[in-house]
Amino acid sequence: MHDLTPLSGLAGGALIGLAAALLMLLTGRIAGVTGIVGGALQADTADRSADHSWRIAFIAGLIGAPLIAALFGAPLPRPAINASLVVVAIAGALVGFGTRMGNGCTSGHGVCGFARLSGRSIVATCIFMLTAIATVAIVRHGIGG
Repeated sequence: MHDLTPLSGLAGGALIGLAAALLMLLTGRIAGVTGIVGGALQADTADRSADHSWRIAFIAGLIGAPLIAALFGAPLPRPAINASLVVVAIAGALVGFGTRMGNGCTSGHGVCGFARLSGRSIVATCIFMLTAIATVAIVRHGIGG
C-alpha cells in the first residue's frame, strides 16, 4: 500500500460515522448511498411526496465535499480505470443488480448495519468482502494475469 495516511483515514471514517449517525437521529433513515440515490431518482414513491430534501442534501454533500476540499488545496485524485467503457457499464449494472438483490449496498450494510449489530448486514458485508477478495484474486492472478 502506498501513501498510507492513518490520521486522515481515521478522520474520514469518523466523519462518515458522524454523518450516518446524524442522518439516523434526524431523519430515522439509514445512510445507504444506493437507497438514497435510488429514492431521489424514483418518479413516484410515498417518500417522494414527503420532504425528501435530505436526499438531495446528502448527494450534494457527496459531490460537493471533495470539490470544497480542492478549493483549500486538497488534491483531487484521478481514478485510473484500465477498462473499456463497455466493461465499466457492465460492472456498474452488476453492482446495481447486486445491491437490489442484497437489499442495500456496502455503505448501508457495512457502516450502518454493523453499527446496529444487524445479523443480515453482517452476513451481507462478509459476502461483499469475500466477493471483492475473490474478484481481485481472479483479475490480478487469474484471467487478468
